[in-house]
Amino acid sequence: MCAKIQLLSVDFDGTLVSRAGEPVLDIQCMELIRELQEGGAIWAINTGRSVDLLESGLADFSFPIRPDFILTNERDVFRPGQNGDKWEAFGDWNERCAREHADLFSSSQSVLAEVVDFVNQKTKARMIYEASEPIGLIANSEEEMDRVTEFIEEARAKQPKFNYQRNTVYLRFCHTDYHKGAALAELSRLIDVPREKIFAAGDHHNDVSMLDGQFAALPSCPANAIQEVKDAVRAAGGYVAQNEYGAGVHEALVHFLNGSR
Repeated sequence: MCAKIQLLSVDFDGTLVSRAGEPVLDIQCMELIRELQEGGAIWAINTGRSVDLLESGLADFSFPIRPDFILTNERDVFRPGQNGDKWEAFGDWNERCAREHADLFSSSQSVLAEVVDFVNQKTKARMIYEASEPIGLIANSEEEMDRVTEFIEEARAKQPKFNYQRNTVYLRFCHTDYHKGAALAELSRLIDVPREKIFAAGDHHNDVSMLDGQFAALPSCPANAIQEVKDAVRAAGGYVAQNEYGAGVHEALVHFLNGSR
């Protein structure tokens, strides 16, 4: 059954799980992923959450199975820990990623200052800081986020490597070369799985990089995905499900496993 799909890259919030209603976790989807795992397929959760927040989410939703790998913060790659830890960095990707982000933010201080001034003076959004450095923001609405991202697009013209990842009202500043798609590409390289055997599912702006067909030949999204995601999936020859959240992921998996294209 899983000869066609060797690697699953699935977003967490809004794709696998939903807090909008019951049930929050689709049992059929979990059972199918378990079946695929038992048949040798690899399941990776590809999320904007940190490692700790993802572990909290897995516990909150009482996940019946564990992912084989996790791709966190829309950039980092982790494998199961070899020395008792739950997760450890896989290869040197995370180190390179952190180094390039540090270099980028150091050289992008003027752009960051412009963005911070705009957010503080022209919006009701709230900046997020880490070690006194701005790392992202939370907007009051999707409409306000649209205004913020329009401003960032103008401001980053002089520093093209400065970019952002957006999910609903949350935004994280980042290096343009590091995103969910790039993390998926690195994982597939490390475990030697070709693009043609990779299934991906997501629902929001920050998922487009793994759904545009460049890194996964079998892209999909649940019915609750935003229009930009649906457009990207269709353009890549993927599958837009009629069901929402995990039920939509299950529907897409069945579609590809049955050989439909």
